[in-house]
Amino acid sequence: MEWQIPLFDLNLGTEERLALMGVLDSGWLTMGRETAGFEEEFRAHTKVSHAIAVTNCTAALHLCLKAFDIGPGDEVICPALNFCAGPNVIVAVGAEVIFADVSSLDDLCLSPMDVTARITPRTKAIMAMHYAGYPCDMAHLNDIARHHGLHLIEDAAHALGAELAGTRCGALSDAGCFSFYSNKNMTTGEGGMITTSRPELAQRLRLLRSHGMSVPTLDRHKGHAFSYNVIEPGFNYRMDELRAALGRVQLKRLDAGNASRRELAQRYRDNLAGEFVTFPFSSPRGKSAHHIQPVLLPPGTDRGDFMQFLKSRGIQTSIHYPPAHLFDWYRGRYPGVSLPVTEEAFPRLVTLPLFASMRQEQVDRVCKAVRDYFSSQTRRTA
Repeated sequence: MEWQIPLFDLNLGTEERLALMGVLDSGWLTMGRETAGFEEEFRAHTKVSHAIAVTNCTAALHLCLKAFDIGPGDEVICPALNFCAGPNVIVAVGAEVIFADVSSLDDLCLSPMDVTARITPRTKAIMAMHYAGYPCDMAHLNDIARHHGLHLIEDAAHALGAELAGTRCGALSDAGCFSFYSNKNMTTGEGGMITTSRPELAQRLRLLRSHGMSVPTLDRHKGHAFSYNVIEPGFNYRMDELRAALGRVQLKRLDAGNASRRELAQRYRDNLAGEFVTFPFSSPRGKSAHHIQPVLLPPGTDRGDFMQFLKSRGIQTSIHYPPAHLFDWYRGRYPGVSLPVTEEAFPRLVTLPLFASMRQEQVDRVCKAVRDYFSSQTRRTA
């Protein structure tokens, strides 16, 4: 259907079209100068030593696990309130997923206390997700990782431009993994980035993303080399020039877009303060990227009925996320996993529309629809 207020919207214009035409006119479409330029600009924005462009965030997470030599017999801790890509890549390398709870109904990021309780001699890494763009308790998680000799990976798919104590997300761990999917704060359609300040890790990640080849294709095209060696088996996770060109334009708009999202998120809170729904992250750590706008419905609310009511007003909503430990495959693989806070939050979670080009009047219309729904429920039960 045609949504009057969609969940997200793209912010693309003439500059993106010109960037794409420039790549087409160059005659070189695969990983090359545009990709290198995008990596350098993203590295500088995130204030890390290295940025490695890849096909998507799933590939980024997968490459990090491979670069850390995580495989069969190992365990990786991650939140269940998470997109399925996180646990899926853990399974893909042959390791075991250890699902952990979130901290509270107000802090929907990975709980350091629950992480500590789930560490075993087989644990090799923690994969922390900055839910909705709000930074995790990275100081505590880094302490845990150092104490137990674990790798710490940031799933920063929601956290483009987010900060904690003046440090950008993606620079708060061994490696950060970003997504440029269409609904993200900046987009290349598909695409991802890995950030790290560890030079030896960056070198291996670059090798693994391109089949483990010693010489890039562009160098051979330029005549700098005639053949190549394979240092170790790798993957084809290279970003192409078209996506990189889009990324360079979109990155210039990221900070302004995040500022707009921040104002809109505050308008939601101001409009619905103390009314009907609860906003998580009432006292957030650091500076959020405000990727999505989650709310918690009152206990016992029929979420489907609520979402259908907003749909009748032309307002799109979603759920972030069905907890991964409740999916059929994971429930069969890991029966009996109990995550009380995640399971209390999930039936009440709804994501309201939020995007950089959203108008304040659209936020007001969403808030009115929320109020109208609960007013209608009050009349129905009176």
